Amino acid sequence: MNDTPIHLRAGGTSLVVAVDGGRLPRILHWGPDLGELGDAALADLHRAALPAIGDSAVTYPQPVPVLPQLTEGWLGRPGLVGDSDGRRWAPFFREATHEVGDTPEGPVLRTSARDPDYGLAIDIEIQVLGSSGLVRQRAGIRNDAAQPYRVGSLELALPVPSDATEILDLTGRWALERVPQRRPFRVGEWVRASRGGKPGLEHTLLLVAGESGFGFRHGTVWATHLAWSGNQVLAAELTPAGTRHLAAGELLLPGEVVLGQGEEFRSRWQYGSWGVGLDELAARFHRHLRSRPRHPRAPRPVVLNTWEAVYFRHDLDTLLELAERGAELGAERFVLDDGWFLGRRDDTSSLGDWTVDPAVWPKGLQPLADRVRELGMDFGLWFEPEMVNLDSDLARRHPEWIFDAGHGPGLPSRHQHVLDLGHPGAYAYLFERMSELVGSLGIAYIKWDHNRYLLDAGHVPDGRPGVRTQVQQAYRLMAQLKAAHPGLEIESCASGGGRVDLGVLELTDRVWPSDCNDPHERLEIQRWTGLLVPPELQGTHIGAEESHTTHRTHPLDYRAEKALWGHLGIETNLLTADDGTRAALARWVAFHKEHRALLHTGEVVHADLADAAYRLEGVVSGDRSEALYAFSVVERPATWPPGRIRFPGLDDARHYTVEAVHPGSAPAAGAVLPPWQRAGVTLSGRALRLVGVEAPSLDVDRSVLLRVTAS
Repeated sequence: MNDTPIHLRAGGTSLVVAVDGGRLPRILHWGPDLGELGDAALADLHRAALPAIGDSAVTYPQPVPVLPQLTEGWLGRPGLVGDSDGRRWAPFFREATHEVGDTPEGPVLRTSARDPDYGLAIDIEIQVLGSSGLVRQRAGIRNDAAQPYRVGSLELALPVPSDATEILDLTGRWALERVPQRRPFRVGEWVRASRGGKPGLEHTLLLVAGESGFGFRHGTVWATHLAWSGNQVLAAELTPAGTRHLAAGELLLPGEVVLGQGEEFRSRWQYGSWGVGLDELAARFHRHLRSRPRHPRAPRPVVLNTWEAVYFRHDLDTLLELAERGAELGAERFVLDDGWFLGRRDDTSSLGDWTVDPAVWPKGLQPLADRVRELGMDFGLWFEPEMVNLDSDLARRHPEWIFDAGHGPGLPSRHQHVLDLGHPGAYAYLFERMSELVGSLGIAYIKWDHNRYLLDAGHVPDGRPGVRTQVQQAYRLMAQLKAAHPGLEIESCASGGGRVDLGVLELTDRVWPSDCNDPHERLEIQRWTGLLVPPELQGTHIGAEESHTTHRTHPLDYRAEKALWGHLGIETNLLTADDGTRAALARWVAFHKEHRALLHTGEVVHADLADAAYRLEGVVSGDRSEALYAFSVVERPATWPPGRIRFPGLDDARHYTVEAVHPGSAPAAGAVLPPWQRAGVTLSGRALRLVGVEAPSLDVDRSVLLRVTAS
């Protein structure tokens, strides 16, 4: 191959990569499609991107390879950190060769290079995905020398242009995941690290850089994500020389990766998305996930989950009645949550003893599972396979299966410790118990929880770090269960939204964004989780009138409307609900079923509203023939009434009828409504985008659902 830059194009994205001089790949452009470019144009583009360099290439190290190297003058975050007992610590990869290929996913550039002095080799894959326009890249390091090579970190980077002057990331805590925060993109590093053996409740999900003041519908943005469910780091860096990039990689513990001769370490996929506004950036991730052959195609079944109805109070007759009431409402999947196994009366004991408790279930779970299927629902069961209580038969039999970094099993968290899946016996035990229950009970769905951080994950007996192996073994266990039981679905739950990433989504069919079902919080949690995860993969449940986590109270219509926008579930106690409540729930379930094809395949849109007291968001069908929107008031506004609603995402040239719909209960008699809301209105998509309709006057934590259909 000659030294002409490589142009990878797919899904509306162009990636132009310099490959000259035997160097590692350097990205010259990542963003909007540039159209067809011949060799001469690509050569000129390369020349146009080169900086003026005076007497020091160190001072002006542009453009920087996707794996930055100290030995090429890079003084920022290193791409590779490693050594052999204090030697071979400054690698210099050169003699690079490059090959472009086509794959079913999209065009790919493969690079191989060596450091002959160190006996190290590297290969890098950079790909543009045709279904979505996402960019992804990964690297592999091989040690060809006799001395072991310890890898400290391997981070790849995606450059962003100087227009990217603002950073957005997410933070959070239990029951309040995905809280956005913004800051200027200034010289230095902004680093977000996860060290608890999973991405975590505070995990940023994406690290976004964009034009100042960007929103959901305006301002060009770029973002990175690491497809990995363990320790990791995302970093945004601006150097004094003007280089801006977004880096990502695993965060390795000491000694986790030591390469013998001929051994290789391969990084996880780093993904990059861009768009004009966050909606377009998120849509690329959604299209990517929906394009997978194993993405759920059948309608997502409405779930009835038992947790907030009965907690640990398991009783066959009670649960049979709950299942019957759920079926009456239209539920299609019944999930028995925590509390079914040996000795489990609260969260202090028995975790790990995956045997059905005969004291509570003298005939086992079969009568319940059979009745659930008779009612037309499939049966799901809760597990927390990676955790163990010290007060359990498993811990007493096999204390060597519990992580210990040299100081005993460490601090309890929620009375839990961690079962080391790196022990073959522990792994075999879990697979045998889970697989037997799935097979014998006909389980269609596992709610897979993960509540404790891996603070002291030392493998017994030597105490070596076992975090990376733990994640790999969890992936393996999920894959093996699915292979043994075709059609089995798995939900990723980790104290709520603590394990949400493209790595676990390769093996699961749903994520639980938060343990909080309060609709006031769920609006925001689902909105920001949606930067990565489409609605059909987000579990969204109608909770109790008084929230389990916040103790706020909300009317059923607001709780149901906020749960409408994902994989719908019911978690309120149907055994204490009155006839009117159950009838209203049934109407909401029926409405969801009527519209879930739109909700689970359409494009998610958000309006950029000037007043933070309001929200307008919805889903528009791919052919722009229909849409659903929700207008919500989330805090008391400074001015009143709210003004006009303008609808994003429609076809300017088509005409649409806009009507307010009320699946649960109609507006109260005498309610003050704008005139259009009583009779509907028909306007062009352009008029709806630019002029809109008068917003209804609502109290805080109230919403109106709007159906928009093409004439």
